[in-house]
Amino acid sequence: MTLRIRISWPAGHTTATLEETPTSKALAGALPISSTARTWGEEVYFDTPVSASVEGDARQVVEPGTVAFWTEGDALALPYGPTPISRGDECRLASPCNLLGALDGDPRILATVRDGDPIRVELV
Repeated sequence: MTLRIRISWPAGHTTATLEETPTSKALAGALPISSTARTWGEEVYFDTPVSASVEGDARQVVEPGTVAFWTEGDALALPYGPTPISRGDECRLASPCNLLGALDGDPRILATVRDGDPIRVELV
């Protein structure tokens, strides 16, 4: 079973498809979520009301457009390019994150998110 979400901010929106994982189920149960976007290099992240444990397939280096959950910060992490700790062009998250799914379109649209923007996540 997959789940589709819509992520919206003042300059745009995107959708994502999430796989069925314990963390994605917890996230779905908390939607809709309104939060404040933060940026870290070419990553957007924001607080959620969800807490989750690190899952077995958690990874620190992911593909652009991955929808990840940062368990240490109870936050969704949406990388679209290098972060301050990346080696080369990789997307390196702050620490291993649970993998939830992927954005449906070009992840570079996240470059229009500004630090401090209101951001909303809801089911499609």
